[in-house]
Amino acid sequence: MEINKLRGEIDKIDSQLIELLNKRAEMVLEIARIKEKEGRSYYSPGREKIVIDRLLALNRGPLPGKELKEILKTILTCFVSLQKKLRIVYFGPPATFTHLAAIRNFGHNAEYIPARNIREIFAMVEKGKADYGVVPVENSTEGVVSHTLDMFLDSDLKICAEVILEVAHYLLGKGKLEDLKKLYSHPQAIAQCRIWLEEHLPWVKIYETESTAKAAQLASQEEEACAIASEIAAALYGLEVLEDHIEDSPHNYTRFLVISRDYAERSGQDKTSILFSIKDRVGALYDMLAPFRKYGINLTKIESRPTKKKAWEYVFFVDFLGHRDDEAVKKALSELEKECFFLKILGSYPRGEE
Repeated sequence: MEINKLRGEIDKIDSQLIELLNKRAEMVLEIARIKEKEGRSYYSPGREKIVIDRLLALNRGPLPGKELKEILKTILTCFVSLQKKLRIVYFGPPATFTHLAAIRNFGHNAEYIPARNIREIFAMVEKGKADYGVVPVENSTEGVVSHTLDMFLDSDLKICAEVILEVAHYLLGKGKLEDLKKLYSHPQAIAQCRIWLEEHLPWVKIYETESTAKAAQLASQEEEACAIASEIAAALYGLEVLEDHIEDSPHNYTRFLVISRDYAERSGQDKTSILFSIKDRVGALYDMLAPFRKYGINLTKIESRPTKKKAWEYVFFVDFLGHRDDEAVKKALSELEKECFFLKILGSYPRGEE
């Protein structure tokens, strides 16, 4: 078959795609009107995962699943924006990894609002100045972001989604490596590149900044300074990539949480996060975890944090597989609550994927 004839067939398919996408858009707008009447959220991460998983299961190729997933994600975020232009607050300034995680989750059509710190993100969502917030919670090599966990102690916000982002660190600057005298970056990024820095820039004085984007901004103002930041920050702040992928671990991932005023719907592939405080007695934590074993619930993380209200008093953050509406989860949490000072369900949400 000649190439022009093949292109003609593609043109017909493209026309059908446009017709079907607009037909879907009409139905989405009708759903939006119903949601508005009922006061429901326009963004539904649980429903989004169900749609994507169902269509991926139908795929028989030759389009690879990874590429199809990217296409579907883009389409779905566009349809959410068709219903409402969401306001997303993130740990800024622009080009931080949190900003990149927010774009990955909500697409390019949302309105993005940079915040100076994590506390401000929580405050803006709580006050309705933003629809959702995106905050870092842990890194695969450096562990938890403790300030994020601490914020949940006094906040009523819920976790409605998570984003797992592969983090690649770039050394950005204007000159040669041997001429550098200062390095700026966030403490987490510095820690994730410590071995590389010791081997290649042992003479450089390191300054911690509130974000990697702020580091790039500062480095752009000094000839003998550099920054550890994202590749996109280089273009944004007029810097050159001096070295790429300087992170010490080849598998460097950061987990981000999407915070909301509402709980998420069940997707069938969910994770639940809780926090609880226990009575100080021998074997207390073991007893707290017993209900999860009893009902066959897989714990994926447990982290302790001081309450900051009383010396040696701790709260525990636990992640486990399942949704708060699952019967086994309900029974386990009911038994757990009887033994706790307090128990808070932070959210049930679709499991993020690397």
